[in-house]
Amino acid sequence: MFRQNILTRFLLRRFFSGVGLVMLIVCGVIFAVTFVERLPSNPTAIHALYDSWIRLLEYVPMFLPLAVFMGTLLTAYNLTKSSENIIISSAGLSPFQSTGPFLIGAFLIGLFATTVINPYSVKVSSKDLTPEQLQLIDNKIWLRESSTNGYITMNAKAMHKSGSDLIFDDAIIYIQDTNFKLKNRVTADKVKLSDSGLSATDATIWSSDDTLLQSDWQLSTLLNPQTVLDRYLQPDSISFWQLPDFIRRMESIGVPVRAHRVQLWTLLFLPLTMVSMALLGVAFSQTKQRRNYSFGIKFSLGIITCFAVYFLTNLFNALGTTGALPAVLSIIAPPLIIIAGAGIFITSFDTI
Repeated sequence: MFRQNILTRFLLRRFFSGVGLVMLIVCGVIFAVTFVERLPSNPTAIHALYDSWIRLLEYVPMFLPLAVFMGTLLTAYNLTKSSENIIISSAGLSPFQSTGPFLIGAFLIGLFATTVINPYSVKVSSKDLTPEQLQLIDNKIWLRESSTNGYITMNAKAMHKSGSDLIFDDAIIYIQDTNFKLKNRVTADKVKLSDSGLSATDATIWSSDDTLLQSDWQLSTLLNPQTVLDRYLQPDSISFWQLPDFIRRMESIGVPVRAHRVQLWTLLFLPLTMVSMALLGVAFSQTKQRRNYSFGIKFSLGIITCFAVYFLTNLFNALGTTGALPAVLSIIAPPLIIIAGAGIFITSFDTI
């Protein structure tokens, strides 16, 4: 047992080193490309660096499974090249049994990504709203409120945060009575939504009696910044810890939350996805050659396989988002298929 614990720690260190190296290379390339892309649109290089860091955090869930797969393959290659896999076999562990440390490491990476990286990424990126984080209709933001006093409809080209308030750019607001008759139309370059309602400076106000005014404007509403954000934020712009309560609140008011359920299950089963990718990497690394280990061929085949896995995952996600499959099934099916296939291959290879 003591020797097995030492071997487990050794394999964990090698696994984290391999995955860390792949992550460092991929993150470095993405960060450099994003920095060059964002540099012209930022006032200083410091702002561009910060913007690139935010974008990098958003890209982490996309390339993390690939990094785990390639890190596993790289670790297996180094173990084979240094003949350390002979020591592992001498300890009485079969190729299938020696995957345990890799699976534990992959599970920990997925757990850390779900519980730490995702909340941190959402917290950092939510300070400055971008159109990519919002669900738009006709490339515009539409708000509508109905009450006993009538109806308020607003559309705007963009929205961003200013402290705890929301600022709408190039906004048009239509105010109707209970019979849908138009009472006022307000246009303004900037409209602020706070907890006390809507307000604008130097707004153009049209009344039903054809009078036109240019003045400050304010209107009390039931809307507030938090309810608007809840309605318009994309599922991946909401923290893993906030998603369950968000889904309950949105369901209580009749807002569709199927995409948010898919996002919740995706984050919840991310450790299982990482385990499946690590097991797939172990399956690709199986070889009886100790010297002429065809890493280049396996690397190329691994990249092609990862694209196939990515397509399969997106296909199931789309089925879950559209309601063709239950959300939990659409997320858990791809890693289970990968685990079954990789496990069968490793077991058959071990028994040859």
